[in-house]
Amino acid sequence: MGGMEDWIPFEDGDYTVVEAFLLSPDGSAAAMERAVLSISTGKQGKRHMSGGGLIQNSRLVELLDISDELDLLLDLGFEYKYLIKKPDLKGGKVFSPDVKSMLQFTPNGPWRQVPTDEFEKILSKLRLI
Repeated sequence: MGGMEDWIPFEDGDYTVVEAFLLSPDGSAAAMERAVLSISTGKQGKRHMSGGGLIQNSRLVELLDISDELDLLLDLGFEYKYLIKKPDLKGGKVFSPDVKSMLQFTPNGPWRQVPTDEFEKILSKLRLI
């Protein structure tokens, strides 16, 4: 019986993310910069995925004021576009308004590949803060 790691279609390594957005349920969003996805295989062949990117702290706080259940939209280029529902988020402790800090994310469950047209539709409805 397959586990959560079976949904990771990439080899071990680090992957540059073309675009990454944190989304709140009301359509508000904040862009992450220089996002990277890391995939590794641990003991007994179990696959893991995590990632991170820079985000302006004040925008993250604003999103968290709207909802503490944020989703993550990732574009890895070409048809590789994904939606991660409610990932675990870990951020820096600096909250100066103009400061950007590293935000790490880890999926709580399988990500869903999003067709390019659906991805573009989601993007068109976002209100970037």
